[in-house]
Amino acid sequence: MNTTAETQTPTTWQIDPAHTQIGFVVKHMMFAKVRGAFNEFTGSIVQGENGDLAGGSFSATIQASSVDTGNADRDGHLRSGDFFDSDNFPTITFTSTTVERVAEGQLTVTGQLTIRDVTKTVTLDVSETGTGVDPWGNMRIGIQAEGTINRKEFGLMWNQALEAGGVLVGDEVTLTIEAQAVAQG
Repeated sequence: MNTTAETQTPTTWQIDPAHTQIGFVVKHMMFAKVRGAFNEFTGSIVQGENGDLAGGSFSATIQASSVDTGNADRDGHLRSGDFFDSDNFPTITFTSTTVERVAEGQLTVTGQLTIRDVTKTVTLDVSETGTGVDPWGNMRIGIQAEGTINRKEFGLMWNQALEAGGVLVGDEVTLTIEAQAVAQG
């Protein structure tokens, strides 16, 4: 990440939804993958005291009803009580507890992820993909993040046995984030 001598106090970056994707991948029928994303969310990144992301914080609030897998029937099922139960639990939240630098351009972000009414500690591997000034004079930062959760730990228990053995929906879900954020002063 490029830092300047001017960046001595924490800088807040707001996630730009138009240039960010919060996605997931899960096994379907034990041999294929289904990909999806959430289309409505807010989030921020706050740099640490030294102007580095390490020692700072990451947070996000996702609208569970914005889940989009490209299939209306499946999306409706994901919004139902079998999965996200978005009528009763409208948001999914993440708040970091630690942000540690593990190498140049690489961070480990650990925090509390809440889905439905269940909060668990998760760890994301984060890559800083760059910084720059957009055509309107705004400083931007890019990150990529990935982590894995077990959906059943968050109360997403629904499944269906397959005639040939196995189950319809895998337990392991890979979270993928491609984000741009804009400096806020």
